Amino acid sequence: MTQTPATILLVDDHPLLRKGLTQLIELEDELEVIGEASNGKDALEIAKANEPDLIVLDLNMEGMDGLETLRAMRSAEITSRIIMLTVSDSDEDVICAITYGADGYLLKDMDPEQILEKLKEAAVGRMVISEKLTHVLAGAIRGGESSNKTNLLAKLTSREHETLKLIAKGMSNKLIARELDISDGTVKVHVKHLLKKLKLSSRVEAAVWMVNQS
Repeated sequence: MTQTPATILLVDDHPLLRKGLTQLIELEDELEVIGEASNGKDALEIAKANEPDLIVLDLNMEGMDGLETLRAMRSAEITSRIIMLTVSDSDEDVICAITYGADGYLLKDMDPEQILEKLKEAAVGRMVISEKLTHVLAGAIRGGESSNKTNLLAKLTSREHETLKLIAKGMSNKLIARELDISDGTVKVHVKHLLKKLKLSSRVEAAVWMVNQS
């Protein structure tokens, strides 16, 4: 039996880039572009109507920019995985995107094959961040307070600690639920509590923070 392909919405104000990405994605059986938008407003409506598995979102767009669009999507409780694909490697943009709920941050100067591989990883629930940007997140999260990391971890219950370790492996809530033999809802509760205890804003921050504790 063939697996149902992961559905993708492309949001970018450059038609040529959307066309190139679509042609690239069409080569993969496990991915399928189901919509395109050139601005945040249209993207929000398409995302609400189609609930794609993955939204690939540009940062710099006329009108609503990528960060505004991202916030609006999360406020509208759109649960699609959202990956920023942009030319900006600004520390502030990276941190804002992750804080606002992005599931990954990729740079447009990556090889097309690399972008495709990262999108495939994102589609199965993994975090994706361009390698050259991981230090940005690590530095922001570390914040010069490495001395209290053990104290913060000690605040977690054993189940929250297990959940955090699986998040650090890039697992989605669904995969974590299966691994720990608990419900998706219970995983969400654990994630919410551990983020609060660690004073972090998103699961991607939590994953990078955990990786940097080792």
